[in-house]
Amino acid sequence: MTALIKVQELTIHYQEKCLVNKVSFSVEKGRPLTILGQTGSGKTLVAKAIMGLLPKGLDASGVVEVFGKPVVAQSRSSLWGKSITMLPQEPWHSLDPLMANYQQVSEVYESVKGEDGETAFHHAIADLDHLGLKDSALKRPTELSGGMAQRLAIASATAGGANLLIADEPTKGLDSSRRDDIIQLLKKSAQGGSLLTITHDIDVAEQLGGDILVIKDGDMIEAGSAESVLTNPQAEYTKELIYAAPEYWQLEPAPVAERSAILQVSDLTIGRGKNVLSSGLNLTCHGGEIIGVVGDSGCGKSTFGDTLLGLLPPLKGAITPLLEGTKPHQWLKLFQDPPSSLSAHVTLQTLLNDLVKLHKLDTKKIAPLMKKLNLPESILQRSAKDVSGGELQRFSILRALLLEPVFLFADEPTSRLDPFIAKEITELLIALAREQGCALLIVSHDPALIDKCCDTVIRLDQQKQTNVA
Repeated sequence: MTALIKVQELTIHYQEKCLVNKVSFSVEKGRPLTILGQTGSGKTLVAKAIMGLLPKGLDASGVVEVFGKPVVAQSRSSLWGKSITMLPQEPWHSLDPLMANYQQVSEVYESVKGEDGETAFHHAIADLDHLGLKDSALKRPTELSGGMAQRLAIASATAGGANLLIADEPTKGLDSSRRDDIIQLLKKSAQGGSLLTITHDIDVAEQLGGDILVIKDGDMIEAGSAESVLTNPQAEYTKELIYAAPEYWQLEPAPVAERSAILQVSDLTIGRGKNVLSSGLNLTCHGGEIIGVVGDSGCGKSTFGDTLLGLLPPLKGAITPLLEGTKPHQWLKLFQDPPSSLSAHVTLQTLLNDLVKLHKLDTKKIAPLMKKLNLPESILQRSAKDVSGGELQRFSILRALLLEPVFLFADEPTSRLDPFIAKEITELLIALAREQGCALLIVSHDPALIDKCCDTVIRLDQQKQTNVA
């Protein structure tokens, strides 16, 4: 088979620290390669090194061959779109929020293939129609769901006809059905060339097949066919990664305690505008109770949480607070995407100071909470763009708990985290909610996660509530 990309002893340093250590692999035509590992393992750095997009201050050594010829970073831009293309972690990072969706694709046909405007337009519309996005051609990316935005980003990335597609965490934040759709779309888009995928999701690696390279802390841990690595892993780390999925979690049993009711939901119908998403919802929330809401994208999970918080009006039914003397800021939402809910232009310390000043909070509570959340004091001197997703999610939890919430709506709090950090964040949230007597509503598209950690489960896709022993 023909090697589209061959990487030999790729090493990346930041000052004296080695971030990627002598990584070698090849991507063969027609045979996908998946780089598997947890957040911070160096996966994305490998992809950026191939593209010649390493951030300033990082030094790389080793050899990268494209179609059998060694290339240097400075010359790789001539290959972008035509021979190699990269799909970033978040579709919003590769799409222009002010540009119509069809223009995101037609621009590639014009810039990379040199087509005139009319021809590029017709090709773009045909691509969108093929992906079920034709009706959204005149809309903007911000008007699309996560799965639709990812399809649009793939259409844009592949319009130039590149032989190799590099996809960095392409299914992050998507439910299982949309994740599977994206995987099939990526495999189809790579026909005639190949696919290099970066992920921490075992299911993604299994469905893609081909070969797998496992990386930990910049080191190659294991490599081989997907079947052999996933069914008979040799390295202890690979085994830990496989068994870190929620279905294998063993969480500590919840302490039995007297709980006071804080919220009553009666015959609730929820939706956005006139669009009914779910109806007949009944629930009593208690302090320290962990409530799970599960279902596919679009079933109304986030809408349910927003309605309970008063961010959206109920279409029918009643929501009755049962706890007197609470303040508005004690009814909180923990957003699923911390980078989009925190300013990246100031330090985390500034964000914390603003919160303390606004609500006159006790600063003595900060240090103990940071210790529980495993947040070093030094992190406060950095901005949101300079810390990992797990650290940023823990910082968001810190800000929420400082406000002593009585009800906390955690909207997909782990969907963008690797399984190790997801388990850590979930355990922290549950322990601190029980400790503070806060009702915790966790929304997730992962039934295994919800079933493992929640006292009460609401399955919106089935529109019925069940109690979990």
